[in-house]
Amino acid sequence: LCDLVQVSCRPRPLRQGSRVTRIVLHDYFRSSASYRVRIALNLKGLDYEQRPVSLVDNVQQSPEYKALNPQGFVPMLELGDERVTQSLAIFDRLDALVEEPPFVPSDPPGRAHVLALALTVACDIHPLNNLRVLRYLKGELGQPQEAVDAWYRHWVAEGLAALEALAAPRAGAFLFGDTVSMADICLVPQLYNGRRFDVPMDAYPTLLRAEASALALPAFAAAHPDRQESAR
Repeated sequence: LCDLVQVSCRPRPLRQGSRVTRIVLHDYFRSSASYRVRIALNLKGLDYEQRPVSLVDNVQQSPEYKALNPQGFVPMLELGDERVTQSLAIFDRLDALVEEPPFVPSDPPGRAHVLALALTVACDIHPLNNLRVLRYLKGELGQPQEAVDAWYRHWVAEGLAALEALAAPRAGAFLFGDTVSMADICLVPQLYNGRRFDVPMDAYPTLLRAEASALALPAFAAAHPDRQESAR
């Protein structure tokens, strides 16, 4: 695997002219979007401070947190005095901050393909199944837990089937050839959450191969929810 891609948690130089001296990640250990950003920060070799925001305790909706991020979502990244929200926007900002490794290919067709894979997870699977949606189904709509779980599994399975078909023709060790990309950063947390809800994974060999390649990298391993201090 090391012959395919050289990535670790080693510090890398910031792009010339960058004045960022302090990085703070507001996250929740099981949030898949937060998990993505931890992976991205690790791949870029950036040191950062974590500030846990408990979603189960609704800390994200507190006046103090919403004064920082009006959406009341995690993750939020502070780069000095700059605040960046939304995981894919954070990826783009980190690419502008640290050159290697790039999260998207430089050629336009490859870039479009990787973005499409990442957005399949970030826009088509994840939003239907995040905590606020599941709470609404169970609370305001009065659905039993069995129905909520069935909802979750349905949309994950439908999305992963599409992602498998989209990725397979151009995949290698990772979702896009033999180089880790934004698509893999989005994939790994989604598969982690899918397993928590007992979504079967056997039908997605391309996705599982990419996941195994990614999890062998220190940057991915260190970002795993079980390895976060707030999980203990």
